Amino acid sequence: MPLSELDPNLTESSRKVIGAAIEVHKALGPGYTEAAYMAALKIEMDALGIAYKVGHSIPVKYKEQTVAETTADLFVDSRFLVELMARPGDIGSFERSQLRAQLKAADLELGLIINFAERRLKDGLVRVLNIEKLNAGKEGFDDHGHEEGEDDHGEADPARGMDFDERH
Repeated sequence: MPLSELDPNLTESSRKVIGAAIEVHKALGPGYTEAAYMAALKIEMDALGIAYKVGHSIPVKYKEQTVAETTADLFVDSRFLVELMARPGDIGSFERSQLRAQLKAADLELGLIINFAERRLKDGLVRVLNIEKLNAGKEGFDDHGHEEGEDDHGEADPARGMDFDERH
């Protein structure tokens, strides 16, 4: 899904967070704990005036009853979720599925996974979309919010439509 289909305010807010993460990564580089990156990212987001909540609890509902709770690392601008990582390796389907489930539970469109362990931060950045929410109400979609023939991945290339100012 192209970024142009997302709310421009949501896209701009996510770009600010990505910019803050890039600043943290330029200063610290890979190799620290997730807690170190979280603390540094909070400093950067505070300086930019970005509203966020750390450790945001999201109820998981089944047939209108809360059956569990999941916790997002960051809930930004009351609009999207951010999950931080600090381990070598690709962001896999498990991490994507987990964030997609959180987005569904929170009824949000967008989430970011930021893995600070990569040498270049843009290699550790994935945008995950809640396709069901984005397609809700659109005609021509199946019961899962997918166009005919569309799969269930719902993630977008983090570099598409984004300006990265990586100076490594």
